[in-house]
Amino acid sequence: MAKFKINTNTYKESAINRTIRIKGECFDKIMDLSAKNHVSFNKIINQCIEYALKNLEEDNSSESKND
Repeated sequence: MAKFKINTNTYKESAINRTIRIKGECFDKIMDLSAKNHVSFNKIINQCIEYALKNLEEDNSSESKND
């Protein structure tokens, strides 16, 4: 699996506002990454989510359980 890399481009995309809860330890790490890379906290969160979704291993057996 490819390593996660922070994209520092300054383009803006449309977005939907949503409130989420983040563990304190994760928040601190993301804030550190944000400061070190001069990228917003929100941009890093979005990149993490996109990376996770692209690399998600889906368990097809759970689909048959929900039918």
